[in-house]
Amino acid sequence: MTVEALRRRRPHTLADLLDAHGREIQAVAYLILRDRLAAEDVTIETLLTAFEKGGSIRDEGAVRAWLLKVATNKALAIRRTGSRLVGLDLLSERAAPGDFAGDSASHIALLGGVADLPPAMRAAIVLRYYSDLSVEAVAAALGKSPNTIKAQLRTALDRLRRSLADPAADAATPRETRHA
Repeated sequence: MTVEALRRRRPHTLADLLDAHGREIQAVAYLILRDRLAAEDVTIETLLTAFEKGGSIRDEGAVRAWLLKVATNKALAIRRTGSRLVGLDLLSERAAPGDFAGDSASHIALLGGVADLPPAMRAAIVLRYYSDLSVEAVAAALGKSPNTIKAQLRTALDRLRRSLADPAADAATPRETRHA
């Protein structure tokens, strides 16, 4: 019904799209931009683009992927224009046993690690692991080949592993064990 409503340009379709996909669109934009207000702007622009051009979608099941592609492209365009971003340098410490804040610290450290990735890698990570799109869908959304996306994901995950690694544990581990 959504694609048909977009073809007929029914205004209530915007509310339906916002209800169905708004939070995910905004989350993807936020994870790329790290700016809540800019993410809200991307969400609005994505919905307006859907209203203008969404009637060209052929498959009802492709609406979500198409919306995420539009949102990602808009967020990356904002990043390319040199929008000023203020990053918070949060250093997390490893949680002690019984420390319930440990999960929060790990979450903050992970977000910090993702924020340190280049925008294209960040977009690939967000679409693949946050939005749970297939590698092929991520490639289509970013206009790259699946092999390029696989390489970006592998490199990004390696960077995240290094940034989240416990340096104290690495120092105490023999070199041969770490590279085994």
